[in-house]
Amino acid sequence: MQERHITTPGPVLDEHGVITPGYSERSICTYRRADIKAPFYRIKEWDFYQVSDGEKCLQFTYGHASYAGQVAVMLFNFKTGEVIANISKLLALPFGSLHLPENAEQDSDICYDKGGVHLRFKVEGDTRYLSFSAPDFEANITLERKNPYSLVIHIPFDEYKTAFYYNHKINCMTARGRAVCGGKEYIFGDGAFGLLDWGRGVWPFHNEWYWSNGTGTVDGKIFGFNLGTGFGNTSQATENMLFYNGKYHKLGRVHFDLDTEYMKPWRLYDDEGRLDLTLTPCYDRTTRMKVLFVDNCCHQMFGGFSGRAVLDDGTMLQIDDLQAFAEHAVNNW
Repeated sequence: MQERHITTPGPVLDEHGVITPGYSERSICTYRRADIKAPFYRIKEWDFYQVSDGEKCLQFTYGHASYAGQVAVMLFNFKTGEVIANISKLLALPFGSLHLPENAEQDSDICYDKGGVHLRFKVEGDTRYLSFSAPDFEANITLERKNPYSLVIHIPFDEYKTAFYYNHKINCMTARGRAVCGGKEYIFGDGAFGLLDWGRGVWPFHNEWYWSNGTGTVDGKIFGFNLGTGFGNTSQATENMLFYNGKYHKLGRVHFDLDTEYMKPWRLYDDEGRLDLTLTPCYDRTTRMKVLFVDNCCHQMFGGFSGRAVLDDGTMLQIDDLQAFAEHAVNNW
């Protein structure tokens, strides 16, 4: 497939609120919430950070689906299956009141501080400061970008013209910090990496996706990947990209082969023979929500990835038990 590589600045949405499909490796185009021409109750915006050191995982969520929002943190050990902390506060009818930034790379400072729950995401250049506190829990993490490139995707949905997904995923961030729960300290140091999943869009009621993301080291250099399929119209752009030693390498369509039992091995491969990875899951982080007309379910599978990946210059990397995740989500919301 021939993908459209966006290299010229312009608006994400045109004067009719329609997205121009494509992908880029930086925030080249300008996103403005005011340009959306769809019903307000279909707008979804979130900032999701994940920090992992190959054994434990810390996740921060701040976002909304217009009629409902969430501020949350989760800390768990995916090697043992222990959930250490799971704090979530639902926000009723937040609409646009969360004041989430319109650019994932520009400096910003967002904060939530109500009812004993405090969350802050601060961006200063290549450094990101994440903090969360609640009764008997606190976390402070510093992320540093080590690769100037990332994955930015602009895709439409076929259900209606003003539906779109504008998404930015940033891999290859080293992580330093700690979380304290119940008086016990959990350190993130050498070998810990962070991920940002930054999403803005107008979605149809029903959607489904497969997504995988990971960062680690291969031959002493930082390697990362973002892979996905099944979500939106990807005829002109996919979200499949490799990151290695400060560069990016675009992939085409990627397939997710898995059994009906999620804990069995998954195979992720592309059409061009440049990617072939097997995930051996060790933990199923399942999230479910069923309230009124909302019916969501996601299986986020953590485990070791092994196989090979081929860079743009033909260099083949051998991947050996890189700890990361792949997920399958089906949502009605």
